[in-house]
This record gives sequence, C-alpha cells and structure tokens, in this order.
Amino acid sequence: MKYKTIIDFLEKITETIGRTAALLSILLMLITFIIVVMRYGFEAAYLPVFGLDISSIALQESVIYLHAALFMLASGYTLKHNEHVRVDVFYRKFSTTTQSIVDIFGTLLLLFPVSIFILVTSLDYVEFAWRINEKSQEAKGLPYVWLLKTLIPTMACILLFQGSLEIAKNAGFLLGIYPRSTSNEETR
Repeated sequence: MKYKTIIDFLEKITETIGRTAALLSILLMLITFIIVVMRYGFEAAYLPVFGLDISSIALQESVIYLHAALFMLASGYTLKHNEHVRVDVFYRKFSTTTQSIVDIFGTLLLLFPVSIFILVTSLDYVEFAWRINEKSQEAKGLPYVWLLKTLIPTMACILLFQGSLEIAKNAGFLLGIYPRSTSNEETR
C-alpha cells in the first residue's frame, strides 16, 4: 500500500469519531430545549417517557455528559482539520516546509507530553470510578459518572493517535511522499 493510502485510511477513524461526536450536539440542543420547556413552561420536575419519569436533574446532567463527550471525542477531529487554537503570528508566514517542521516539533514537544500526562494521571482516577461504579451525588442524577470519567483517557488516546498521524503526514511531506494540504483543502 502507498504511504498516503495508509495515512488517509487511518484518518478515516478520526473523521468517523469526530462526525459521530458532532451528532451529539443535536441531542444536546434537544435536551436543553426540553429542560427549558419543562422548567419554565410547565414547572415540571419529571419528564414522563414510555412509562418512566426522567428527572430534570438527570436531564441537566445529561447535558453536561453530552458536552464533555462532544468536546473530548472531537478533539482528534479538530486537530486533523487544523482547527485547534493556534497562536500563528509567525507560523502563517512560514514556508510549508518550515510549517511541517514546526508541526512535528510542536506535536512531539507539546501535544504528546500533555496527552501522555493526561492519560497516565487519569488512569487511577478512572479505574477507581469504575471499581465503585461511581454515580451522581444527586438523588435523581445519572448513575454513569464512571463512564463520563472514561472520556478523559479516551481523549488522550485520540489525540495521541491523531498526533501520530500528523507527524506521519508532515514527515511524509518533508520526504516528498505525502502532499501538504491546508485546512481549507480538506473535506469537512
């Protein structure tokens, strides 16, 4: 297989995760709307759905969960499309070769250490949450805090995966075996 084909195939994983996570924003918006209607329209504490009474607390916590999932799962997608926060006062004026070198060193010296730190320091935290089957402190809250906390090391792994692909793409560009594209050229 060609180098570009392999990288492009692996990036489809990041693309799929990011686009799937983006769908959470629709659910997030719908639940937020339901909470507002329940609170201000009906002053209701519960939402009856298929014979179940879902508390407004559980709905509010689900908004937090969805927001966290959207942010953390889409982190690799954001990196792939070069849409992350960047102070590019000098970067945008660099040649594409210099930009590739800066991207490689930025990934190696900044992204990887931070991602590895997040991954390593979160493992005990997440393991404990799983062990005790951690749930909300609220009486009618969601019983899935352990799942929410699992997003922390998952995000770190996604960033390490996409960061590795970014290094591979930039190294490929420097070696003349992978084309350098700008974020505007990439499919969204």
